[in-house]
Amino acid sequence: MEQTYLTLNSGYKMPQFGIGVYLVKPEETKQNLLDAFTLGYRHVDTAHAYQNEREVGQAVKASELERSELFITSKLWPSDYADPKAIDKMLVRLDMDYIDLVLLHQEIGDYKAGWKHLEAAVQAGKVRSIGLSNFESERLEEILELATVQPAALQVECHPYFQQIQLKERIAGIGAIIESWYPLGHGDASLINEPVFTELAQKYDKTNAQIILRWHIQSGHAVFPKTTNPDHLKENIAIFDFALTDEEMARINALNKDFRYFNMTLEEREKNLMAYVPAD
Repeated sequence: MEQTYLTLNSGYKMPQFGIGVYLVKPEETKQNLLDAFTLGYRHVDTAHAYQNEREVGQAVKASELERSELFITSKLWPSDYADPKAIDKMLVRLDMDYIDLVLLHQEIGDYKAGWKHLEAAVQAGKVRSIGLSNFESERLEEILELATVQPAALQVECHPYFQQIQLKERIAGIGAIIESWYPLGHGDASLINEPVFTELAQKYDKTNAQIILRWHIQSGHAVFPKTTNPDHLKENIAIFDFALTDEEMARINALNKDFRYFNMTLEEREKNLMAYVPAD
């Protein structure tokens, strides 16, 4: 069983499984990704706010893989939204001719202007697909109403305790993909050690974390767990040689309790996150 792909509403195919580089130090990013590419990873999730886009681009160049083999996602921070040159600056940092997917990182700031700049970047051929990150308030519908290019992906907290059922219903009409952050529940032992995961890990000779990641895949989510641990890097992607049954998926689905690990309100984000301006 090989790596799976999702077809975005833009028509482009995205590797469903990848690696995230949130909180990966710039000096560690390039080698982290080269190790991942060797293991078969082909999807990288970064952001301007992560401050390691340059190292992502360096890893892509050093890998000797064809650019078309890789899917690169980045995100505009709210301080970028009003800047019509923000995508050009991102292309320079990544040292690329185009970016596969760009998201608005937070639903604060001048997000409407930010969305229009993303649409312009699609029209100019600089970005292939566009989407949103952390848009869960009524501001999601504001974007959907003004969009002439519909979001292809929505990146949000999503895991067996918080399965985003209502959010999926809100975006069902546009065919957007859910991308999961905190896919393992922020490493919460109570989630990872749920009896159903322990039982299925024994059945399939996998770890509990691998069972959870496999659930994400079969749920249709894109997922890109971050790790700089070589063993975890190898382990995380080793989830394409088995499949959970419908009954097993249903048992995991029954764990949903709409429980979030990230609880900062929209007002708190507007107060605390707007002050951050990532360096170019």
